[in-house]
Amino acid sequence: MSDVIDVSAEPSGTGCFECERNRSWWVHLRRCAACGHIGCCDSSLGRHASAHARETGHRLVQSFEPGEDWWWDYSSGDWASGPPLAPPTSHPDDQPAPGPAGRVPEGWRRLLRDAGR
Repeated sequence: MSDVIDVSAEPSGTGCFECERNRSWWVHLRRCAACGHIGCCDSSLGRHASAHARETGHRLVQSFEPGEDWWWDYSSGDWASGPPLAPPTSHPDDQPAPGPAGRVPEGWRRLLRDAGR
C-alpha cells in the first residue's frame, strides 16, 4: 500500500477543506493518507472525504479525530491499516465535533436526519 500513502504529507488544515471554503460545518474529520486532504465524514452533509477519494483515487483515510487512529479504505469499503502519518494526527483538542465552533446550526441532528445521514 505504500503507493497510496505519503507519510510526509501534512494535513491540509484543522478542518474540512471544502467546508472551510464554504463556511459550512462537519460532524467528524478524515485525513487522506495520499495527500493530507482533510475532509468531512459521510455522516456530514458534505461527505467531502469520500468525494475526494472518488475524484482523486486516493482510497485510504485515517480518522482526524483526537484519540482515534483507525484507517478506512474507500475502495474496499473496509477497515485498513497504515504507518504513522506526519503530525498533527488530529484536529486541535479544543475544536468541537461537530465543528467548527460557531458554525454548527441549532438542530443539526434534525438536519442530518432530514438529509438521510
